[in-house]
Order: sequence, then C-alpha cells, then structure tokens
Amino acid sequence: MSPTVLFAALMVAGGVSAVVFVVLSQIEERQMIRETLRQLDGYEVESTRDQELLDPLRDRALQPFLNGLTGLGRRFTPIGYVEKVKQRFVWAGEMDPTKVDRFLAVKVVTSALAVVAFIAIFIFGVLPLSGMPKLVVGGAIVAAFVMGPDSSLKKRVSSRQHEIQVTLPDVLDLLVISVEAGLGFEQALDRVIHSVPGAMSDEFSRMLGETRAGANRSDAMRALDDRCNVPELRSFVMAIIQADTFGVSIGRVLRSQSQEMRIKRRQLAEEQAQKAPVKMMIPMVFCIFPALFAVVLGPAILQIKEGL
Repeated sequence: MSPTVLFAALMVAGGVSAVVFVVLSQIEERQMIRETLRQLDGYEVESTRDQELLDPLRDRALQPFLNGLTGLGRRFTPIGYVEKVKQRFVWAGEMDPTKVDRFLAVKVVTSALAVVAFIAIFIFGVLPLSGMPKLVVGGAIVAAFVMGPDSSLKKRVSSRQHEIQVTLPDVLDLLVISVEAGLGFEQALDRVIHSVPGAMSDEFSRMLGETRAGANRSDAMRALDDRCNVPELRSFVMAIIQADTFGVSIGRVLRSQSQEMRIKRRQLAEEQAQKAPVKMMIPMVFCIFPALFAVVLGPAILQIKEGL
C-alpha cells in the first residue's frame, strides 16, 4: 500500500473516530443532565418535547410498540384466552399484570413468524426437502412458533406445582414440630417461611399478609388454594378450614396431614418410576435398536450377499 493511500485511510479513520466521540460525548452529557434533573424536586420543564425526552428510551420507543402488540393480541385471541393466561400466570407465581401483556405481545410475534415460516417453507420451498419429510419438518417448525409460548408457560406452571407437591410434606413436618412445641399456627408459619425458602413459603407469606391485613383465615386459605391449584395443598387447606370451624386441635390435624402427604409423595415417586420404562421405549426403538441391528446383522448380510 502506498504512503498516500495509507495517509488518506488514517485521515478518514481519524475523522470518523472524532465524529463518533463527539456524538457519544453529547449523548452522555445529555443523559447526565436528565439524571440530574430527575433528582430535583419540583423541577418543571416548559417544553413538552423536553419533558418527553426526560423519560427513558424504553418508555418512549419500546413501550408503545409493546402496547400495540398487546392490543393486537387481545383483539385476535379467542374469547376467554386472556383470562386463562392470567390464571396460568397466577399458578406460576407471577402476579405482575404487565407480564400477561408481554406474553400476548410475544404470542403475536411468534404467530407472525409462524406465518412467515409457513409461506417460506410450503410456498417458496426454502427447505431442501420434499414429500413427507418436508411436511413433517415444516409442520414442526410452524407448530413450534405457534405453541412455543403456551408450552413454556405450562412448563413453568407444572414445575412450580411439582415443587409445591414435593416440599409440602417437609413443610408440614416443621409445622407439626412448631405447633406441638407450643407455637400458634401463625407463629409456626412464620418459622416455616424463614426456615424453608421456596414457592410454598412464598404462598404462606402472602397468606399471612392477607390475614394480618384483616382478611379471614378461611378466605386467605381458599385464596392460597386458588393461587396454587395443587390437589395435595387443597386437601391441607380443607382440613385446616374444618379444624377452625369445628374446633379440632390444629396439631392433630397437621400430624395426620403430614403423614398423608408423605404417603402421597411416595406414591407420586412410584408412579414416575412406573412411567420410566414406557418413556424409554421411544429412544430404544428409534435410536438404540437400529444401531444394534446394524452391528449384529450387518456382517451376516454382507456374508450372505457374497455367498449369493
């Protein structure tokens, strides 16, 4: 490379670097000014544009776009779908209503991608396949875009419900020990919340907050059951409500519930163990058996072919 060309390239690179440095410096200076103005109490901006520029870029650009996608998702979803999604988010432990709007926005984006994938695969023939393989692979891709958000949400719900099922017997054991040691039911719940972190303790904490805010214990327990939707927890809630209604000893009820929950957890583990051989059949048939047949029957087939 000649010295003239090298000098010109260095001059261009230096000019571009200077422009980028000046622009970034101005942006950083404006950002510092906005952060300083936000900390001032009683500061008012006369210009509407300057007032809007004080908001973060996410609120000025990204949030309107997400709101538009959310409105589009609410418009084209079936009747009752939004309420079902809200209920699933409650079962997943997500109480923030904005996450429902984000889910609907993601659903709109994935549905649009599914339409694009369908057109690209089955009309323009992007995949280098034909016949049944093309139909299977293309259908799987389109179904993944359409059903992906719902499947992810269902997985989060089932994971949280399984966590509650597994930890409930241990929580009840600690409740039994605390109550039989002389603590009240609410004090025992406080000890459980601080000793056993997790989804079950979070729900008990919210239930205690509702009772301390003035709600009835029975109503708070029923709300706990509605937020979790776990059969074992529903049995525990009904037993506590009946004990409060008829004046039965809480410690005796907790001990019987603890023993019952341990039996149910053992039965759940045995059920999962019984399902394991059935689930293993699919990888064995499609992955292990073909390789085994190739290794065992391959030499025999070659010998028969040579003999014939």
